[in-house]
Amino acid sequence: MSQNTINYIIHDGNARGHSQIDWLDSYHTFSFSHFYDANRMGFRSLRVINDDRIAAGAGFPTHGHRDMEILTYVLSGAVEHKDSLGTGSVIRPGDAQIMSAGTGIMHSEFNPSQTEELHLLQIWMLPDTLALTPRYEQKTFSVEEKRGKLRLIAAKDGRDHAVTIHQDIDLYASILEQGDVINYRVQPHRYAWLQIATGEVILNGKELRAGDGVQITGEEQLEISTNLRAEILLFDLA
Repeated sequence: MSQNTINYIIHDGNARGHSQIDWLDSYHTFSFSHFYDANRMGFRSLRVINDDRIAAGAGFPTHGHRDMEILTYVLSGAVEHKDSLGTGSVIRPGDAQIMSAGTGIMHSEFNPSQTEELHLLQIWMLPDTLALTPRYEQKTFSVEEKRGKLRLIAAKDGRDHAVTIHQDIDLYASILEQGDVINYRVQPHRYAWLQIATGEVILNGKELRAGDGVQITGEEQLEISTNLRAEILLFDLA
């Protein structure tokens, strides 16, 4: 493929998979659980983006994972995490939490509030190596670090205080206000995925809303702005 060949595919947030029970309202960007779409099987090493709203006092009981890099990004509320490594933590907006499932890990995730709904994105990425030793890492990034600019929150080399992931991905987060403009260059032979977490943005003239995702193939200069307020995640992928 020529590095000048550019291909955008917009995954409409309204076409995501949806599952709902009494305490969980979940939208699936890619095929997950009972939702299957042959055109939504992931992108590169990105496999799952679930947009979950969890009722007060409820959550996922203990369950297992293996051979997956699982990142939790909280948009509002808080999630209480416990796992078989002995980790116990609370994840809040501004935190990036990565769990490398590796050879196998058990964990639970609950909304500790008795009054406030929890809203989070849970992201699964395929690791570059199987049967890794399970690990857990969590770091906090302030609003100011993300306001109007891209803040690296996860990377293979853990640079710039980012959490470390076992895959060639640079994951950036940003909070945009009206008038903010972000420019980012997708390098030759790299790919990108832009996830609109909240609000509305304009990507190279294309209007996008919360829940939308865009896969980008080919070297490209990205210009991201908003007329309102928005929170985004940008994945730079091998």
